[in-house]
Amino acid sequence: MAAFSEMGVMPEIAQAVEEMDWLLPTDIQAESIPLILGGGDVLMAAETGSGKTGAFSIPVIQIVYETLKDQQEGKKGKTTIKTGGAVLNKWQMNPYDRGSAFAIGSDGLCCQSREVKEWHGCRATKGVTKGKYYYEVSCHDQGLCRIGWSTMQASLDLGTDKFGFGYGGTGKKSHNKQFDSYGEEFTMHDTVGCYLDIDKGQIKFSKNGKDLGVAFEIPPHIKSQALFAACVLKNAELKFNFGEEDFKFPPKDGFIALCKAPDGNVLKSQHTGNAQVAQTKNLPNAPKALIVEPSRELAEQTLNNVKQFKKNVDNPKLRELLIIGGVAARDQLSVLENGVDIVVGTPGRLDDLVSTGKLNLSQVRFLVLDEADGLLLQGYSDFINRIHGQIPQITSDGKRLQVIVCSATLHSFDVKKLSEKIMHFPTWVDLKGEDSVPETVHHVVVPVNPKSDKLWERLGKNHIRTDEVHAKDNTRPGVNSSEMWSEAIKILKGEYAVRAIKEHKMDQAIIFCRTKIDCDNMEQYFMQQGGGPDRKGHQFSCVCLHGDRKPHERKQNLERFKKGDVRFLICTDVAARGIDIRGVPYVINVTLPDEKQNYVHRIGRVGRAERMGLAISLVATEKEKVWYHVCSSRGKGCYNTRLKEDGGCTIWYNEMQLLGEIEEHLNCTISQVEPDIKVPVDDFDGKVTYGQRRATGGGTYKGHVDILAPTVQELAALEKEAQTSFLHLGYLPNQLFRMF
Repeated sequence: MAAFSEMGVMPEIAQAVEEMDWLLPTDIQAESIPLILGGGDVLMAAETGSGKTGAFSIPVIQIVYETLKDQQEGKKGKTTIKTGGAVLNKWQMNPYDRGSAFAIGSDGLCCQSREVKEWHGCRATKGVTKGKYYYEVSCHDQGLCRIGWSTMQASLDLGTDKFGFGYGGTGKKSHNKQFDSYGEEFTMHDTVGCYLDIDKGQIKFSKNGKDLGVAFEIPPHIKSQALFAACVLKNAELKFNFGEEDFKFPPKDGFIALCKAPDGNVLKSQHTGNAQVAQTKNLPNAPKALIVEPSRELAEQTLNNVKQFKKNVDNPKLRELLIIGGVAARDQLSVLENGVDIVVGTPGRLDDLVSTGKLNLSQVRFLVLDEADGLLLQGYSDFINRIHGQIPQITSDGKRLQVIVCSATLHSFDVKKLSEKIMHFPTWVDLKGEDSVPETVHHVVVPVNPKSDKLWERLGKNHIRTDEVHAKDNTRPGVNSSEMWSEAIKILKGEYAVRAIKEHKMDQAIIFCRTKIDCDNMEQYFMQQGGGPDRKGHQFSCVCLHGDRKPHERKQNLERFKKGDVRFLICTDVAARGIDIRGVPYVINVTLPDEKQNYVHRIGRVGRAERMGLAISLVATEKEKVWYHVCSSRGKGCYNTRLKEDGGCTIWYNEMQLLGEIEEHLNCTISQVEPDIKVPVDDFDGKVTYGQRRATGGGTYKGHVDILAPTVQELAALEKEAQTSFLHLGYLPNQLFRMF
């Protein structure tokens, strides 16, 4: 309890954590909890089972509770809105008045937009109507930017209408879509000064203290309007200085710092753009936190953690709700009507309730995207951008929306792009780093070559059911077509999976298949071997986990596998994402994953907590034709076996190419074994029992120690000789000293 309390966790939550036997925070919790409690956006990467759910749910629960407690006691947001400690009655950039991908630092002065295709802008919190003023901007990188002045009527794309005046890094000045050469180009490490003389009606700029001359004469129709410091960025970062810090290049000719403008000349900006302020309303269906998960199983796990962490929190009690598909919506609507504070859900049902107004996002204080790479892989980027656009960037009590993104890896281009668009200067907590295979995982490749292994020809109809991709093709032996080899691969993979189980006497394994139909076919084949879901303890007892199975069946199947009632869990990548199953000794990849990052995600299921694990990947040496549904039904009832480029729903899958990409990604060569799947264990210093802890001494390593013994003896002799030489050298100088 003390360890969590030291990070600022409230006693009620710390007590609940202690009751769960969490005596010390995990690495990801120790790094992330203080950052989130401090008000920052956090982008975290860690393995499933590392405690990352606690890393975000503990601070989310606490801040939601504190927010509700303040409301209960009648505390309201002050008129001077705060954002990360900066107050809006100061001169700073306005979080209400900015583009959707424009980020403002906690000081209100550092600005950034990492959108590479679109411009995003912002104005300052205050404007002036008379006088001579100056501010500076320092450029932090080589991105594109324009800085200058604009009225409240101007668009945020500075300099593209008649109400804004900008000077860009390309050396152009712009007003009313007119771009003309002016001054010089500027970039990283340059400082640009922005001058405004309202009395003369002139705007000019400087670069690193060099006056560039008058850029604009202010038109008469604008002179009566307040002018605001403004900028627009494209993949750029810069920092404003309104004079509260010493200027790098102080102004001349009577210009004064913008922050010294008399109060009588200050006009507060209105709330504009898509970053609106949340209105204070007592809306029961408006939660304070929204946690989005890619699968129903992971959503259920997260909700259970939330319940455990908040069980001692009282007055007010926190109300949570699980929103997932596959269950009656009326039950969820009933809870919403009675009030909810924290919502955990999956995109499909969340989207339905938000679009129909049943779930209100106007009071959301936290947006958490768990397993963000999984969400993006499933095609939910539009959904994420849509809901983020509906959440106010400033809450009714003056707090900035906090965004927390969790991912299996932070090195995914899509995750980086998403974070740059919806997060504010996020802190990266990367405890995983670049993908690598844990030392406790032995992973091998078994080539599946239908040209050299003709077993598939002799099986007749006594083989695994295939996915019907070749239902309209002639795949009889002897045709020697690409389609025939592809069908042969599908048959052989079923045989090799059974062979691997028998060879290693597997008592528990996760079996990854590429599609839902592949999972169903593997389950049916295991049933033909005498196994199946109801054959507890049988060599091929199994359960299936994928999106087409009913929620209660998926939950039941997962529990049966965890308890050991069945030996094998057959699943897709999406269904398995985020499921915390520890100590599984084996993984079989029937097909390599589409994304190379998912390879480590799969095989990381084994060899956890210092337990040895074996991952076997069945890799086809010939191209395999597989389903790739682009139809509106997402594959349901689809039998269009034409290739994608011909308007169909299939593609050719080249696993040898995928294997090369995985090896390049991991910077290693994965060992290959023969089709008999006899895996050598020399890599682990002798005999290995997969699923057991690696021995740290004693019999397992006796042979290893014996081999090293002669070397150790030789090193000992060298050390003795070195010490003797040292003593002799120390003796001789003393003798010489006495002689003189």
